[in-house]
Amino acid sequence: MTDHASVQAFFDQATNTVSYMVADTQSRQAVFIDPVLDYDHPSGRVSTESAERMLAAARDSGMKVVRILETHAHADHLSAAPFLKERTGAPVCIGEHISTVQTIFKPVFNLPDVSGTGSEFDELFRDGDTFSVGALQARVLHTPGHTPACIAYMIGDAVFVGDTLFMPDYGTARADFPGGSAQTLYRSIRRLLELPPSTRVFVCHDYKAKGRDHFAWETTIEAQRRGNVHVHDGVSEEEFVQMRTERDKTLTAPTLLLPSIQVNIRAGRWPEPEDNGRRYLKIPLDLGSPRENPAGT
Repeated sequence: MTDHASVQAFFDQATNTVSYMVADTQSRQAVFIDPVLDYDHPSGRVSTESAERMLAAARDSGMKVVRILETHAHADHLSAAPFLKERTGAPVCIGEHISTVQTIFKPVFNLPDVSGTGSEFDELFRDGDTFSVGALQARVLHTPGHTPACIAYMIGDAVFVGDTLFMPDYGTARADFPGGSAQTLYRSIRRLLELPPSTRVFVCHDYKAKGRDHFAWETTIEAQRRGNVHVHDGVSEEEFVQMRTERDKTLTAPTLLLPSIQVNIRAGRWPEPEDNGRRYLKIPLDLGSPRENPAGT
């Protein structure tokens, strides 16, 4: 079995998201990881330009896409998985604990059509599951903390860590979403950092750390252990949890949090059309206490 994965990145600056095509160049098999659907929130307009770039790359290099992999239910962009599945026939896969995330958010948005079992996805991975991409061996690592369902994919000599880790000069994911845990995140990260030092690490987002004028998304386990500003070797769990908890209190909600969650827990599918033929996303309102809102409206 070969262990060197061919990796092509697709950066979406609108959401600071990096999607990937990971391929075995001998067998010409590939997977897509964390694909982005172009969504303009103010207008509700949707396009598939970013996903079409991924399809074009697969077509131009003669790759057959055998799986579409999600690292978790993203809160900052909408998934293009259903569009890519329609075009390629590849199954959409995610970690089995997506059922927990569905259970958390189903009542928030009052979504009776959401299963709570993850059945919207074609394949649910357990920790330690393996699969092949041509001659490349892939392994699933459950890495909760940012969300309960986060997983990383070790494919050949590369690991795709989703939101768990950022570039060393930027740090780590937030852990204050429902079901998140800074303590659990620390333990997941330490598990990742036990991978071989030369392992290539590919992150899902980059926001340009202070002092860096270019976007970046590839690093190594060695670089993370040596220089991650939040969790380098020597940082204790207690220190990390205190830092992460205090930092998370200062963060605002992602711009696309509400539309992303209710679409992505459906495996990227839209709500069913209403009686006028249109589809709608929901915005749960927080109207405050009666004292703050005397009219009760």
